[in-house]
Formats: sequence, C-alpha cells, structure tokens
Amino acid sequence: MRPAATAIASISVETRASHSPLGDVTRLVRGTRRPRTDFFLRAEAFFNLASEIEALDSEPGPGPPIIDSYGERSLHEQSHGQSFLALAANRFGGSSLYVLDEPEAALSVSGALALLAIMVRATAAGAQFVVATHSPVLLSCPGARIYELDEGGVSERGYDDLEAVRFTRAFLEAPDRFLRAALDELSKD
Repeated sequence: MRPAATAIASISVETRASHSPLGDVTRLVRGTRRPRTDFFLRAEAFFNLASEIEALDSEPGPGPPIIDSYGERSLHEQSHGQSFLALAANRFGGSSLYVLDEPEAALSVSGALALLAIMVRATAAGAQFVVATHSPVLLSCPGARIYELDEGGVSERGYDDLEAVRFTRAFLEAPDRFLRAALDELSKD
C-alpha cells in the first residue's frame, strides 16, 4: 500500500556505505529554528530515489502519487540533469537544510545556473545549503561563505581566489593551450 502524500518526507533510500573523513572534522550545531525538511543528495542515491518513488506509486493507496511532488513526470523518463532540476524546483524550499555533494555532476552550465537560481530563491525563503562543488557557477552564489579544502587544510576564500574559478577562466581564455598540455601529458604515459 502506497503511503499517503504527507509521508513523502519519510522516504529513505540508501546506497552502498561510504565514508568520508569530512564527517570526523565537521560539527553541525542546531540553532533555535528546526528545519522544515532536510535533504542530503548524492548522484548515486538519486537513481535509487527515483526507483523507490516509482515502486511506491505502483501500489494502490490514498492520496496523490508521490511523483506529483517532484513535477508529476517520472524522474527516470528525464535526463539526469532534468530530473535533478525537477527535484530541486519542486522540493527545495524555505526553513530547510540541504546538503548537496557535487550537484554539478548532473548538470550542464545552464543547468547549474538554473540550480543556482533555485538555491537563491530557497535561501531567500529561509533555507540553508551546504554544497561541495567545483562549479564556478554554483560558487558564485550571492552571499555564500566559501571554504576551500586543499593540502593545507580548510580556509575561507573569496570567489576570485578559488582554484576552480581561476582554472576555468584560464581555460576559457586559451582552450587550445590546455588541450595541447593535456595531450602532451597523455603521450608521456
């Protein structure tokens, strides 16, 4: 029996266990407001989420199909980027906490810009985001506190000081030079 639409937030999908040392050095502190919803999203788990929604919706039950809360179109019938943006557009809102692990992996540059717009709107409504990204588009989020992790540790950085931004700018100014260097490096192997 499919759960009622109000149980949408209780769907829990897991992938193979993996561990990152980031959890050992990160401390979350709860403030006075409790998030309305929370979300940890990783590309590998997204496929399982889409499959679980379809499985739950295939069973008869009260209330509208769960997929209605994700844009009313099967997430498997869209490209990875389209389905990811459908999730973000329909599920990201105010008074919530979202942890995104390299969401740009699913997105084109224009898709990353669309996600950024969704994030900015959700932030204006009270949402908070913690995003691990290499995307200069997502890193340009207005008002974001940006931390760069490198061999030297963790430090707060300005947008123009980020390696991802500097490298992307240099590549766009001279893509042929970067391609030649990459091909030369491959020929050494």
